[in-house]
This record gives sequence, structure tokens and C-alpha cells, in this order.
Amino acid sequence: MNTRIFTTLTISALLASLLLFGAGCSKKTVVPPEGSGSEADAAGKSGKYPLDGGFSQDRLPKVGTLDDKMGNSGSYADQQSDEYKKKHGRCSDNLFPIYFDFDQAGIRPDMVPVITRNAEYLKTVAGKRVVLEGNTDERGTNEYNMALGERRAINVQQYLTNMGIDAQRMQTLSYGKEKPLFTGHDEEAYSGNRRVDLIIK
Repeated sequence: MNTRIFTTLTISALLASLLLFGAGCSKKTVVPPEGSGSEADAAGKSGKYPLDGGFSQDRLPKVGTLDDKMGNSGSYADQQSDEYKKKHGRCSDNLFPIYFDFDQAGIRPDMVPVITRNAEYLKTVAGKRVVLEGNTDERGTNEYNMALGERRAINVQQYLTNMGIDAQRMQTLSYGKEKPLFTGHDEEAYSGNRRVDLIIK
């Protein structure tokens, strides 16, 4: 009899433990600490978004004129070809976007020459202010992507400051995933939306 009671209690305790463990493992939205760079964690980290190999395009665009006839950020660029958008993003004339790897805010080595060209141009228009607009792809929560876009813009600002551009001339702004330039739902579109645009004001 004692053995039967012991067995029943043991099974009951195991079932209770499993129920508690299962409740503790329910899906949660995880917000990583500042600077962890984990967009996938904020999205629930399902594992279906592997880290990509970066943006596949000509990584050192030539300095040229964007001829933004509309006079404001985005309106002209959104109507252009994908090739144009990849090269110019929504940047003002003579400036070029800085692209980022998935879930990262650090400046990629291949983007350093582009930032250098941007800094050289900004030195020629010393009286002008510039807004650094951070963007992300659509994966992850709104809150996390706003923070990631801001970190990207701040990192570009810091890099430009180190290259001699007065920090007082620059303002950072994050759109997160709210203003995609590419509307597809594949890696090509995602990589085109992970960027900082430089807008002369």
C-alpha cells in the first residue's frame, strides 16, 4: 500500500513539475539589452532568419548627382529603379547610403570608403546641416527596430565626427522598419532597407 501511495505521489509531482516547466517555456518577446544587436531575439528568435552575407551590390559608388527634383527625403527615390535605389537610397545629392548587415549596427569595412566620400562632400558644404536617417528591414518588433535604426545612425554620426565633421551639424533620426524603400519580403529587399541615409537640410 505504501508503495502504491509513493508511486502515485511521485507521478503527481512529476506531472506538476512538467506543467510548471511548460508554463515557464511559453513564447515570450525578448528585448535584448542596449547594444546587443539582436533583432532576431526581439522577434522571438524563431531561427528562420539566418545571418546573411551582406548587401550584394557595387560597394563603392562613384560620387555623382542624385538630382532630387522633389526637394525632400524619399519622394523622388521611391519612384526610381531598384538599381538607382540601391546606389542612392534616399540620400541627398552627392551623398550615399551606408548599408548594414542583418541585426548589426556596426560599420562594415566595405562601407568605410563610402563614409569617407560622404565626409569629403560634407566638408564642401560646411554651412549645411545633415540628418542621418536609420532604417532596418521588416523583421523584429517595432520598438527594437526603432532602437536599432537609431544605433546605426549614431554610429555613422560618430564615424563622421571622427573624420572631422562637426557633430553639431548632424542630427540622428530612426524610422526603424516604418519607411521601407524596397517593399519585397526577401533578402534582396531586406538588405536594401538596412541602411542610413544622409539628408542635407
